[in-house]
Amino acid sequence: MSVRRLAEKQPDSFEFTPENKAWAEKEIAKYPPGRQASAVIALLWRAQKQNAYWLSRPAIEKVAEMLDMPKIRVLEVATFYTMFNLEPVGRWYVQLCGTTPCMLRGAEDIKAVLRKRVGEPDHVTADGMFSWSEVECLGACCNAPMVQINDDYYEDLTPENFLKLLDDLAAGRPVKTGSQIGRVSSEPVGGLTALTTLYGSDGKGAAKAAEKAGA
Repeated sequence: MSVRRLAEKQPDSFEFTPENKAWAEKEIAKYPPGRQASAVIALLWRAQKQNAYWLSRPAIEKVAEMLDMPKIRVLEVATFYTMFNLEPVGRWYVQLCGTTPCMLRGAEDIKAVLRKRVGEPDHVTADGMFSWSEVECLGACCNAPMVQINDDYYEDLTPENFLKLLDDLAAGRPVKTGSQIGRVSSEPVGGLTALTTLYGSDGKGAAKAAEKAGA
């Protein structure tokens, strides 16, 4: 287990925006009196998203204040879960899945692109656009290799299409989330290969079979 500490440089304060404060109060109200601490992860996540995808000490303390929790208890949550970033990240924060399926499908090649295009992990580029880290399974093994960038998944990556993706993000051009090769959901590349005789690719195979049998 890695040691997770707060960033050395911290802002002076943190306040939820009016919209996010209203959302947080609604979230807290879901729980009965005395159980408001149950909203801690939700509020920390919202604070992180508002704060350019990282949690500052003032943000953690603000959540503790809103939930009437000791600051150390909220700090324990924030430092335990790796979904919370304790230091500033880039405008586009790339999480590279390095678990076995992705590794076997070329994650090391994607990592090489990141090292060349962005630099070493857990460091923000000089222009503030990118940072990256390697994480464990993100749950899209069928479409490996893949990364998560901010809230979105990008799957079926190759060094070529991934480099283009990074360049498009940096330039502010629109990008396509999900599969980068046109795969539908987690279907096999090229389309369905099983049960096509019974059901058909259009989903009407069984009806056609019944109609034929009746004839």
